[in-house]
Amino acid sequence: MTNIVLNVIVLAALVVVSWRVLRRLRPGPLVWTAVVMCVLTLVFDTLMIAADLYVYDPDKILGVYLWGAPLEDFAYALAAALGMPVLWTVLGARGRDRAPEDRATGGRAGEGAR
Repeated sequence: MTNIVLNVIVLAALVVVSWRVLRRLRPGPLVWTAVVMCVLTLVFDTLMIAADLYVYDPDKILGVYLWGAPLEDFAYALAAALGMPVLWTVLGARGRDRAPEDRATGGRAGEGAR
């Protein structure tokens, strides 16, 4: 399996799993985050590849490069730009759902402070 096939499968699974949360988020910040992450990937991957910190197996990549970074590397930036806001939203909602007394006792309802 090539890296691009694996990346597409992972990104598709991420979107399917997090679709309910993604629909509620504003698209502007998500797009801006994805753009910034891709620019950072473009710069730093190109520098790391130029410094021979890592090398890609030519049989596993498409061979399409953007300024020195293989196209497949941008899937990680997109996954982070989508996945982290979803996690932040879901985990933040869980924290808000807990009652104030549960937070004071560390989630053990009915126990007083010791």
